[in-house]
Amino acid sequence: MLTSLEQELAALAPQLRDWRRDFHRHAEPGWLELRTASIVAEELDRLGFELAVGRDVVASQARMGLPDEQTLALAEHRALEQGAVARWLPALSGGFTGVVATLDSGRPGPTLAIRVDLDALDLEESGAADHRPRAEGFASLNRGAMHACGHDGHTAIGLGLARLLKRFEAELHGRIKLIFQPAEEGVRGARSMVEAGVVDDVDLLIASHIGLDRPLGEVVCAADGFLATTKLDVEFKGVPAHAGGRPEAGRNALLAAAQAALGLHAIAPHSLGASRVNVGVLEAGSGRNVIAAVARMKIETRGESSEINAYVEARAREVIDGAAIIHGVEASVSVAGGADTCKASPALVERIRTLLEGAPGIDRLVTTDPSPSGSEDATCLMARVQARGGQATYMIFGTELAAGHHHQRFDFDEQVLPLAVRTLLLLSQQLTAHPFATAPTDRNPA
Repeated sequence: MLTSLEQELAALAPQLRDWRRDFHRHAEPGWLELRTASIVAEELDRLGFELAVGRDVVASQARMGLPDEQTLALAEHRALEQGAVARWLPALSGGFTGVVATLDSGRPGPTLAIRVDLDALDLEESGAADHRPRAEGFASLNRGAMHACGHDGHTAIGLGLARLLKRFEAELHGRIKLIFQPAEEGVRGARSMVEAGVVDDVDLLIASHIGLDRPLGEVVCAADGFLATTKLDVEFKGVPAHAGGRPEAGRNALLAAAQAALGLHAIAPHSLGASRVNVGVLEAGSGRNVIAAVARMKIETRGESSEINAYVEARAREVIDGAAIIHGVEASVSVAGGADTCKASPALVERIRTLLEGAPGIDRLVTTDPSPSGSEDATCLMARVQARGGQATYMIFGTELAAGHHHQRFDFDEQVLPLAVRTLLLLSQQLTAHPFATAPTDRNPA
């Protein structure tokens, strides 16, 4: 006979798939997740969670990489056309697409936060006939936007967990906070939620991701390999001139950008750990017979530690300034995103490992994965919790992928959705009840 939880999960599984596919079909990049966030808010409000949205959970001045006003306005119009819940839009519009839901059990215990990311990528989805989202009718409708990293699945997992938390509310202790974060891609959104105080009352925090080269049934208790990163937008301003008639009168911004691109990729690695630099976008010029007056670049630096990333960023700025001097142009640099490194809390990781030993659906349990990987906005939330005396970790729920993350043919095995919900429910029940997790009495107020 099925247990009550198994019955609930079996009933929930189709809804998880439907949520995931709906969010995939209506992909919205960072700060534009109006439809997504409004549906999340509506469901959590219906379930009876205490809600905080928009400016209450997103600090305006701490947002990074915000789209221009026209893009924000067009996104609101599109969201309404595609079924956004209109009553939430005044709070969410203008780049304030965060939602935080709190469930207070009324029983003593710590505050456990679970971070969920909402955003899609700026990527055109594959139109190949054998691409499953295309074949089964849930490929992105929005040109240049695609859930190619699994955040559509994360949002579905968050909503599914919310339903089961309410269903088993009588078995909970302390408080559970579900943090639905915008703009994780480009590491642009978490800092604004930190500055809004979203995690200042949090004792335990779990962030998680599906896939990441792990098979279905494998769960990692702590991914410790995230790189610190800085995202930079660069603009070179030169002087236009006729390329044939008076080339000496011009100052070529395109050549400055090209020189910078080559120089950036020649930055020496650091002896103390992994480092990365990438020029992802270079746009310049207006015509074949015009000396280019403007060039724009989008670049990123990364490092195995915050110190290594700071070294790469400093060298990158020197390369950009040098290229500008060589070609007689002006260069300006602005920060469009960033995250530091942050390691998981060993005591919390060990407790999670103990709780998940032999748990249903988990074929292999990995305690820690220290290998260098990408970067992750959740490290900002984790660091804030730890700085105030709490504990945090970043988990991975493995699942087979049709193609790698950030690929136009990305897709995943949806069986991971109920597994992740089950696992996070178990942790929500046990971590808030166990004496080890009671709220610290010497919280650092910094």
